[in-house]
Amino acid sequence: MPLPRTPLLTARLLLRPYEPADAYAFFELLHQNRNRLQVSFPDRLGTVPTAAAAPAALAAFATDWHSGRFYVLGIWCRGTGAYLGDICLMPQASGQAEIGYYLAQAAEGQGYAREALAAVCAFGFETVRARQLLIRCFADNDRGQAVALGAGFRAEAPPKRFGWFRTTDGVDLIRRFVREQ
Repeated sequence: MPLPRTPLLTARLLLRPYEPADAYAFFELLHQNRNRLQVSFPDRLGTVPTAAAAPAALAAFATDWHSGRFYVLGIWCRGTGAYLGDICLMPQASGQAEIGYYLAQAAEGQGYAREALAAVCAFGFETVRARQLLIRCFADNDRGQAVALGAGFRAEAPPKRFGWFRTTDGVDLIRRFVREQ
């Protein structure tokens, strides 16, 4: 049975599944932040290269929500109604779910990411019934790592195996953070 598309409220934020009317704001935020989001969110940017592609992306999010594959929520400021960014939770195997998020550059540094992350952690544990949540960020993303740690995540030791997340000389490019129920 699909989860209800219920909004999440925090002290300052409204996190809710996208509506078709959100397509323009969704595209504009991606378009205005394209250069800085390219490295971390290339799939999202590739799916929405133009304003005309935004409604289909939002419709796909609704389908994914209904199937339980992916839960995507837009982030809005409750006081102003301004669209600030996006946060998602993707269930994976063995009770794990991965969280990803981004904010407009103008919204960074104001505690919105930490506030949205706390709400999505509660959603992940209580509603989705995940046992472990995962966040991956680039090793040089100090702000992203601070948000994860501030939300109760702990840094996980990097895997010993060689992979795409490590340079040929053994330097980790990606850090993993986990939080358990």
